[in-house]
Amino acid sequence: MNIVLPTRLTVDEFLAWAVRQKEGKYELVDGVVIMQQAQKWAHSKVKFQVAIVLRDAIRKAGVACYVAADGPTVPISKHKAFVPDALVAPLPEPEFDDLEIANPIVVVEVLSPSTARMDATTKLRGYFKVASVQHYLIIDPEKRTITHHRRGRGGAVRTRVVRKGALALRPPGIEMQLGDVFGGMSD
Repeated sequence: MNIVLPTRLTVDEFLAWAVRQKEGKYELVDGVVIMQQAQKWAHSKVKFQVAIVLRDAIRKAGVACYVAADGPTVPISKHKAFVPDALVAPLPEPEFDDLEIANPIVVVEVLSPSTARMDATTKLRGYFKVASVQHYLIIDPEKRTITHHRRGRGGAVRTRVVRKGALALRPPGIEMQLGDVFGGMSD
């Protein structure tokens, strides 16, 4: 099916348009609607698993946060909005009919060949324009790594690649094990 994608939308116009679509997943980049590509099983599996790992880490730490997976939009600017694969935000949860989460603390993208460049450039710059974002995780299912971008002093973004062990996310005060994110994946 061919869908004519609108251009030069604001985030509010985009959300009103997106909610009327019967299928597909979309993001808004510089006012242009971008349709997301089909996902391979590894991408889908890791996306689901990281949401579970984050939820369990929140429960274990007892922090007042929630996890959202694959759906809510994060507004970046007037003409830019992304849909992360998972996110952590402070309670209270949004209303059931809300389409956006404006205050995530952690945002997560799982790499795929079609999104890798945008995840590492446009989304990296964009997510850190959101004042509440403290951590941006880019998960590579093939290499089984997590690139951890975190907001540092003075707004500087610090980056490290984590290949094993635990990843501490402070704030909000949770820790996740990489083995739990990639557990059950065959080589």
